[in-house]
Amino acid sequence: MEYTTLGDTGMEVSRLCLGCMSFGSSDWREWVLDEAESHEIIDRAIDLGINFFDTANVYSNGESERVLGSALEGRRDEAVVATKGYFQMNEDDPNSGGLSRKAIEQELENSLERLGMDTIDLYQIHRWDYDTPIETTLSALDDAVRRGTVRYVGASSMWAHQFADALHASERLGLERFVTMQNHYNLVYREEEREMLPLCQKEGIGMIP
Repeated sequence: MEYTTLGDTGMEVSRLCLGCMSFGSSDWREWVLDEAESHEIIDRAIDLGINFFDTANVYSNGESERVLGSALEGRRDEAVVATKGYFQMNEDDPNSGGLSRKAIEQELENSLERLGMDTIDLYQIHRWDYDTPIETTLSALDDAVRRGTVRYVGASSMWAHQFADALHASERLGLERFVTMQNHYNLVYREEEREMLPLCQKEGIGMIP
């Protein structure tokens, strides 16, 4: 396995990250694997040198986080764990989604409980929230880093101008800045090469396509 630093964090991760969207419960999507099958894949990934795992609270409605946490029990320190928040988790609770301070704080706490961890290595915003000022979101994320419940913060799936606005707001307000971008980028869809990739390269942002 090859390893690299994640952006400018100095944190070493395997170049291959194991995405955990297919772990949890087939009640969510028919192609999702149950816990035993998920553990087999996670164990094999660790055997092959993968130390980077990416999940989200919305995957299997939280089951993916729980399965990953249980698979990493007893070997948490060797792993770099990333999860995300944004999508509404409870249809009866509008504040269980979005990137308001309330949503971030309560959904981060829920993710930590499901993962069985005190700290998440990389906490990412899953989408851009058009209803919440980015300064509010960044302030809540900055507080999470200061509390020690999150080590680094990252972003996902947005336009380059939005990401640039977020980086500028962090610099202007002295808040924790995004260190990663998890975006839609592959051999078929290469639009990110126009603006997002050069921006990330210039700013020392780690790419998690």
